[in-house]
Amino acid sequence: MTHPGASLQGETILVVEDDERVRSISSESLRELGYTVIEAASAKEAIRTIESGLVPDLLFTDVVMPDMTGAELAAELSKRYPALKVLFTTGYTRNAIVHNGMLDAGKHLLSKPFAIEDLAAKVRNLLDEG
Repeated sequence: MTHPGASLQGETILVVEDDERVRSISSESLRELGYTVIEAASAKEAIRTIESGLVPDLLFTDVVMPDMTGAELAAELSKRYPALKVLFTTGYTRNAIVHNGMLDAGKHLLSKPFAIEDLAAKVRNLLDEG
């Protein structure tokens, strides 16, 4: 039986997270589900990765990062790939980051700490939106 959050066609996920431990756990879990995972420790690294020719199916990014917010990164990448799905994560409450203008209301957000099952389900749901 396949896992409910498993990859169907080996989709590629770009995981952008400046906390190495969180990035590692998220990436490893997604790989176990059959996704191809590319890791980046910063928004700048993520942009370089995209410029080198990677076309991800989904961007999984922390909202609060040192050089550029997750929302700014998503906006930059969406210019190149309008169909890119984006899932944000943060240790802050949704209210705090929306209120502070770091993320628009209505964006897909997974709060830290998250269960791997929740990550898997959110990713799958987003990819299945068509």
